[in-house]
Order: sequence, then C-alpha cells, then structure tokens
Amino acid sequence: MGCLVSHLAAKFAFFPPSPPTYQIKTRGDSTPVAVYTSNSIPLTDEEGSLDVLLLDTKSGNKIVAFYLKNPYARLTLLYSHGNAADLGQLFDLFLQLKANLRVNLMGYDYSGYGASTGKPSESNTYADIEAVYECLQTEYGVSQEDLILYGQSVGSGPTLHLAAKLPRLRGVVLHSGILSGLRVVCHVKCTLCFDIYKNVNKIRKVKCPTLVIHGTEDEVVNLLHGNGLWKMAKDAYEPLWIKGGGHCNLELYPEYIRHLCRFIHEMETITTKTRLSKIKPTLRLPKKSKSNRDTPSSCTNPCGCCCIKTRQAECLKCPRPPCLKCSDCFKATCCILNWKCGCCLWRKPTCSDVKLPKCPACLRCGCFACSRNCINCSCW
Repeated sequence: MGCLVSHLAAKFAFFPPSPPTYQIKTRGDSTPVAVYTSNSIPLTDEEGSLDVLLLDTKSGNKIVAFYLKNPYARLTLLYSHGNAADLGQLFDLFLQLKANLRVNLMGYDYSGYGASTGKPSESNTYADIEAVYECLQTEYGVSQEDLILYGQSVGSGPTLHLAAKLPRLRGVVLHSGILSGLRVVCHVKCTLCFDIYKNVNKIRKVKCPTLVIHGTEDEVVNLLHGNGLWKMAKDAYEPLWIKGGGHCNLELYPEYIRHLCRFIHEMETITTKTRLSKIKPTLRLPKKSKSNRDTPSSCTNPCGCCCIKTRQAECLKCPRPPCLKCSDCFKATCCILNWKCGCCLWRKPTCSDVKLPKCPACLRCGCFACSRNCINCSCW
C-alpha cells in the first residue's frame, strides 16, 4: 500500500514540460549541442563557455547537463530545478546567475525531463544528482569544499539528499524548498513511510551554511516550509523572506540577487579556520582531570602535565625537555634541585649532605658541566 501511495505521490510531484523546450543534436565531431525545439536555434553563450553533457546514472538513465564556466569563478553552483521546468526554460537564468554571482554553474534535467531518458521519480532524482556530482569531480576537478548546492522547490529534495552526504560542502541554498512532499498537500506533523522527499529529516544532517529563500505569498509551497527548514538547519544563514513573492517569480525581485550575491561572497571569503571554529564546539573532547590542572608542578610521570607542548632543553646533557606548565621547570636549577618534577631523568643523590653547584654557569643552564668543582659528593 505504501509503495502504491508513493507512486501516486510521485505522479503529482513531477510535471515535465511537454514537449521539451530543447533537443539534443550531434555535431560532425560527435559533440552534443542543445537547440530550442521551437526554432532550432542553438543554446549558446557569447563567451562559448557552455558544455552540453550526457551522463549515465546508476538507475540506467542518460541525463542531460549544462556546464557554464566563468573564468573569474572561485566556486561552482550545482542547480536542481523545480518540478515544472527544464534546462531550455532555465538557460537564460543560468547565464544571469553565472555572471552576477561570478560562479561556475552546473544545471541538469531529471530523468524524464527535457532530453533525459527514463521516468521521473524520487529515487531517480537522487541518482541523477549523484551522477552530476561525480562528473564535477572527475571532469572538472570540483571538490565539495568549492561546491554550493542550490535546490528550487522539488529540487530541494535531491539537494539535501546530496548535502547530507558531504560534510565539507561549502554551502546550500534552498529556494522555495519543501519539508516533504506530503506536507505540501496536507498539514501533517509526523513523517509517514510513504512520504517523498523527507527533507525534514535530512536538513539536520547538513553541516554547512544554509541559506533559505521563500516568498511570503507562495500559494504552492507555504512559507511554513521555508521557515521550518531554516529553524532546523544546523548552520542557518540569514534567511530571505521576499515580501509578496510567489513560488515561481522570486528571481524578479532585486533583493533576491542582492542577498544571494552576499551569501556567495561570504562563502568565497570564509576561511578554513572559521569553518573549523564552527565545527569544534560540536566535538566531544576528553576532559582533563582536576588533579592535573590544580597541581602542575607535582607530576608523577615525566612531562605528563604537558604532553602536547614542550620546549627544547637548554642543556644538551638533559635527557628530555622540561614541561611548560610546571612553574618549577622554568627555574634555572630545575635539572639539579627539583627532582620531584621529573622533567629530567637525573637520579636523586643518595646521600643527604650533597653540596649544590655554586658556579653561575650551572645555575643558569642547569647542567653538570662543572660537577667536579661544584659537587663533592660521589653518591650519584
């Protein structure tokens, strides 16, 4: 029963344009080229930076992807579109995003959309985005650290599916995203087994900065979806609630590109140190025992109180460097007088009337270079 309901839900979730707005033809050198269906005009970029790709997925389908290269880009945007569009309709938007955001852009059609083979389904969209990500890695050398995933509407499903698997991803953008497929048509608070695109569960696994964009007057996917995703994101970026915005017209508002540019710029300039500082508080580090913190100079093990940092011994004859946290170790006579510290492995004299060094050289470096003159005891 669950599989039947899931199949029916998929039918209501996907509306590929029919006929497709573009076709794939082959040049004389076997290179694929995309042309508009209506007038057979090729989809081209003035800079000639468009690559038309045919990718095989693990589901056995062959999908179409467009890669637009920006020579000034530092990051790459992987765009997953909504449920009623294909690459032909989005091509002009891709050109604008590539130029205004100064990014490389990869867009793709789901199985059953545009010139891609197969039928659209939740599992197929997951296989589709995984194939595109693999292509970015192998063909263009894009690592997850330099990748931003962008998901619009239904595209938020495959976007969060991949983002949950990439812990070092640079960023995620959810444009009119959904909590789940079933929550779009009815307000349910629990996740049912036959639901599709359970983003409500996957958003919690995303570790990178997440920008949520949603229109306040969205009649297809209520603003509650965007607000819910933003609240559940681990590293939520300042959201953009476009006043009066609907479901398919947010790109027309000037604050859309302005806010998106600021997000991309911050993702470009964010450093590894900043990213680690956000991750570090979530790590469970072993706690130091109270005894070691309170009595730094009474170490039982040599240098046990400062196992991380040590300094070089001033005396070459000292078998190991003194510790940093023991205050006694900074005294000039540590290697001679302070046997309780254990920083050096000098054996304590067996007799009680040992005479200590008197020369300034011994007191300064702590060595036994002049032990014949300063120490008259032979019980070492």
